[in-house]
Amino acid sequence: MNTYAKITGLGGHVPSRAVDNATLSQWVDTSDQWIQTRTGIRQRHFAGETELAGTLALPAAKQAMAQAGIEGADLDMIVFATTTPDRVYPATACLLQAELNAAPCAAFDVQAVCSGFLYALGIGEAMVAAGRAKTVLIVGAEVFSSTLDWKDRATCVLFGDGAGAAILQADSSPGVMAVRLYADGRYADNLTVNARIRNGELQGDPYTRMDGGTVFRFAVEKMVESAQDVIAKSGSAPDWLVLHQANSRIIEAVRKRLKMSAERCVNCVADYANTSAASIPLALCASSSRFSAGDNVLMAAAGGGFTWGAVMVEWG
Repeated sequence: MNTYAKITGLGGHVPSRAVDNATLSQWVDTSDQWIQTRTGIRQRHFAGETELAGTLALPAAKQAMAQAGIEGADLDMIVFATTTPDRVYPATACLLQAELNAAPCAAFDVQAVCSGFLYALGIGEAMVAAGRAKTVLIVGAEVFSSTLDWKDRATCVLFGDGAGAAILQADSSPGVMAVRLYADGRYADNLTVNARIRNGELQGDPYTRMDGGTVFRFAVEKMVESAQDVIAKSGSAPDWLVLHQANSRIIEAVRKRLKMSAERCVNCVADYANTSAASIPLALCASSSRFSAGDNVLMAAAGGGFTWGAVMVEWG
């Protein structure tokens, strides 16, 4: 009998501090009209001084665990996707594990930027399918505001902070049906924070830098390709499309090329902006009440690295 990995719980959390475009225009040379026309974003949430990726992840994880009816002791693994970890080390997953009283389950971080949640989901699914884990907590959490240059209006208006979580559990009925993950490091400089710590000092450029045109074209092309890959592998057409919430223009371009209706394509970028690894789980939380048992939900993402990929899930 095959063992499948099924999503049994979801959770999401964003900082209480919501910053709309009008407020942002007081910090940087921009306007609500400029931002909404180009991105579809109305607001984003920014972490406070004491809020970190792990801080945001904790309530999201607890919500997902409560929905799945499990406790920390039930976890076999925590896979935490983040680009903005709480510390250089240990992994933020280990810090979260302590808060959840989940020791001694395996716990580690995954760094694939905006594709991070799908990478983490793919790892969790593989472990469940191989029989090496029965219950896995998948987290995507970011404090991306910590990397933003407020003089760069083309970039700083795009991002927000938040966290999302999912519980994967072993099941005899289909859940995750197909996973495709990719990367091409030749594009590393097109979307990057080119900094490092050496000899106790920060070296390099600590801000997010992006070649917007290249990122747009690459994200659309690769999300479409990877989506088509999982459609072919699963042998199933999607009922719902949950894309990385980068901006509305990317979402619309991918949706149209995949010939999905707007009603079946989740778009919550207006409220959260681009939350990187938290993007897809937050979108799932915002839309899962619309899904029915047996629906095929296709998720796709692309991010710095470049990394990209897609996952098809049979819901319920």
